[in-house]
Amino acid sequence: MVKNEFVCDCNIIHQDIVDKITEQMPESTIFNNLAEFFKLIGDPTRLKILFALDKEEVCVCDIANTLSMSKSSISHQLALLKKYEIIKSRKQGKEVYYTLDDEHVNEVFEIALKHINHKNKERGNLNETKI
Repeated sequence: MVKNEFVCDCNIIHQDIVDKITEQMPESTIFNNLAEFFKLIGDPTRLKILFALDKEEVCVCDIANTLSMSKSSISHQLALLKKYEIIKSRKQGKEVYYTLDDEHVNEVFEIALKHINHKNKERGNLNETKI
């Protein structure tokens, strides 16, 4: 039988640690919201949109041209991101411009990108994305 290196061999419970974590554990609804957030941003097209919005305030036409996609498909993705308050919009005349909702979304996106760049560098992949 092969021993699983990720399973603890001991039967000791560190109750002080368990209690500390339990006291700080958020409600289930917080984890459900967090899971929804990560599911939503877990789509490659939406991540490309977030990358663009991390750089500039952008309208649908510019995003569609940048990603070589239709305005309709980009609008659908933007509607989802806006519904879950990951992005926001402002109207100027007939044009609607989109940005990341706040600095928290910006930070999550940039930290995740830094992590991926770091791991790629460790593996010898030199294709680093500028943040």
